[in-house]
Amino acid sequence: MTRGSSSLRIVVMGYVVRGPLAGPTWHHLQYVRGLADLGHEVWYLEDSDDYAACYDPAQQIVTADPSYGLAYAQRVFERMGMGQRWAYFDAMQNRWHGPAGADMPAICRDADLLLNVSGVNALRPWVAQIPHRVLIDTDPVFMQVDILNDAPRRQFAESHTAFFTFGESFGLPGCTMPDDGLPWRPTRQPVLLDAWAPAPGRPDGRYTTVMLWDSYDVREWNGRSFGMKSEEMERVLSMPARCGPRFEMALGGPTAPHNRLAELGWLVADPLAITCDPWDYQAYLRQSKAEFSVAKQGYVASGSGWFSERSASYMALGRPVVVQDTGFSRHLPTGEGLLAFTTLDEAVAAVAEVDAHYDRHVGSARAVIESHFDSRQVLARLVEQALAPAAPSPPAIPAATTP
Repeated sequence: MTRGSSSLRIVVMGYVVRGPLAGPTWHHLQYVRGLADLGHEVWYLEDSDDYAACYDPAQQIVTADPSYGLAYAQRVFERMGMGQRWAYFDAMQNRWHGPAGADMPAICRDADLLLNVSGVNALRPWVAQIPHRVLIDTDPVFMQVDILNDAPRRQFAESHTAFFTFGESFGLPGCTMPDDGLPWRPTRQPVLLDAWAPAPGRPDGRYTTVMLWDSYDVREWNGRSFGMKSEEMERVLSMPARCGPRFEMALGGPTAPHNRLAELGWLVADPLAITCDPWDYQAYLRQSKAEFSVAKQGYVASGSGWFSERSASYMALGRPVVVQDTGFSRHLPTGEGLLAFTTLDEAVAAVAEVDAHYDRHVGSARAVIESHFDSRQVLARLVEQALAPAAPSPPAIPAATTP
């Protein structure tokens, strides 16, 4: 890749070595490759942070040893044409890994823009000097609550210069996301259209999804609780009884009630068989008829406007999605390819609609992605806004005076 006169040197930070699973990998690869496709010089950098945080799915352990993730990262970055443009810093061993490891401090020294995707990387001195440092909040509500509740987390957040959130309704009437005082602006997942070629529909397939039952602990703020998908699943557990045993979850998490779900007619697949390779994950989505899924209770209760990057992947492949509305219907067209529900009856009706007009919804799903998630549009807008000077604060309203 040659850096043109109008291109930027961009460092993307993410979670691939420590989280070597397909969903998070695609999430970050689409930023890296998408920016490169726009003509920028792009490098991927990951930091171990200061604790043992490397997941090894082969042993199903969390460890300080990054060996599994390093081999995985090399494999996936090579396949995406970025095999020489990534590095991993192991803070516990004070050691660089990856083909760009030895050069990464110097690369950062001349970088124009840092994208800290999901905010899961420490800002070491070599990235703290990059003039434009963007924090991308992909977990709205939970990010804001953590910033409000934890002083070091706030200090970390405030070390960035621009702030974007998947909570597209932040600050709008009806959205009750906690306000942490940072100037969040809306963004959404970029989708590499050429990496998700649409496939013919599977009318006899299943409604599937890939999910964790409980991702982490419930968050509390100002007397409110913000919970996980497990809470929202309770609302739709009777879907197989209402619509037939056509619903399958590739379900992870130690709290997942596998036996109970099976008794209720749900099919449960092994998530590791699906998520340990990005292209096996694509194949699983492709063989599905459609997606059916809920969202985290915190996203729903706050009206955040969050939309799943996984659902966007289904749609890019031409798979309709029937998903719980978090307020995204304020920002995205629904009813064709993307069907939103808030109640069990609405979910049942949406599945019936997909069944009745399946071919139409297959085509519409891809069309929504092309119009609203194309990485060329999403990332060009993100970069432009990230480099723009911060808007000045409005002038203070003068206090009323007594005549």
